Amino acid sequence: MAALQTLVYRFITAISTLPSAQAWLYTAVLLLLLTLISLPLGFYFGFLQFDILKATRRTVASVAAGSLVTALSEELFFRVLFLPHPHESTTLAVGWFWGGVSLVIFIIYHPLNGVSFYPPGRQLFFNPIFLLLAGFLGVACTLAYLQSGSFWLPVAIHWLTLLVWLVLLGGYGKLNSEYIKD
Repeated sequence: MAALQTLVYRFITAISTLPSAQAWLYTAVLLLLLTLISLPLGFYFGFLQFDILKATRRTVASVAAGSLVTALSEELFFRVLFLPHPHESTTLAVGWFWGGVSLVIFIIYHPLNGVSFYPPGRQLFFNPIFLLLAGFLGVACTLAYLQSGSFWLPVAIHWLTLLVWLVLLGGYGKLNSEYIKD
């Protein structure tokens, strides 16, 4: 019963915590750092390429909405339910421990998703560069959540990253066809 109460508390507290201006600034810095790390790595290894999605507005809107749903659900599970909220009386070591656990599970979740729920993404979700970049994304989202206690900041990071990848950097094609490295 105590575990369920903790999860309910985390959920309610995280979604009702509005980010401060300082938290938004911290998140912007995290997003910038994520970009400065991920783009060079992704381009160097040929995982990313400039490839603007040529689709109808309706398809782009659908991709944006789907990306948002993904960001909302994954951040709820991997950050809010796993990590102690900053208002909980836990030690820094406990926060880092659960941050590490949630990050490992976040990374493992992607290949499992490829073999179970989304087989067309199997090769993509096993790609080491994809998993490395997903790990960096998970770290940024974790840091934003632990700093702010707000669900909305990691969602913003996750959604923007996913949307840019899908619409501008070739992600839509990789995700919606069997990914074969040239």
